[in-house]
Amino acid sequence: MILRGLWLLARGRDTGLREFADGLDGFTASLAPLIAFPLVGAGVSALGGDWQLAIIAFLSRVSVVLALPLIIHEYARRTGREALWLRTATALDWSFWLLMPLLFIAAFAGAALVEAGVAMQNAEYAALGFIVGYQIWLHWFVVRAGLQMKALAAAALVLVSGAVALLLTAAPFALNYAFTGQMMPG
Repeated sequence: MILRGLWLLARGRDTGLREFADGLDGFTASLAPLIAFPLVGAGVSALGGDWQLAIIAFLSRVSVVLALPLIIHEYARRTGREALWLRTATALDWSFWLLMPLLFIAAFAGAALVEAGVAMQNAEYAALGFIVGYQIWLHWFVVRAGLQMKALAAAALVLVSGAVALLLTAAPFALNYAFTGQMMPG
C-alpha cells in the first residue's frame, strides 16, 4: 500500500493519499525510520569520539522530523481540517523516501548533461535544482491534496515549514560553532 501510494503521489495523483493509514499507528510507523537513521548516524559519530556534536546533530534532525507533523496538525486544527492531518503527515513522512530514486534520476540527468557538453558544476547545480524543486513540489502537492487546501495556502504552509526546518537544522550547529568552533559531526 505504501509503495503504491508513493508511486501515485510521485506522479501527482491525489488518490495516492488513500494508500496511507490515517491512524496513530500508521503515523508512528512512518516516523520510525526517520528517527532511526539519525540515531544510528549519531551513534557512529559518538563512537568516533565526537559525542557532543553527535547529540546536537541527532536532536537537530529529530526536531526537523517532528516539526513538520506539528505544523501540519496546528494548521489543520485551526482550519477545521483536523481529521485530515494524520494521513497527510503520514504521507509526507513516507514521501521523504522518494529522495532515493530522485538521486539516481538526477545523477543520470547530470551525467547526460555533462556528456552533452554542459560544465560539470552546472550539471551538478541542475541536478540539485531538480531534486530540490521536485521535493518542494511534492511537499506542496501532498499538503494541498491531503488537507484539501487552495494552492496558495498550501504554498504558504510549505514555505513556513521549510523555514522552520532550515532554522531547526542550522541553529544548533551555528550555536555549537559559536561556543566550540566545530560545525559538523565526524
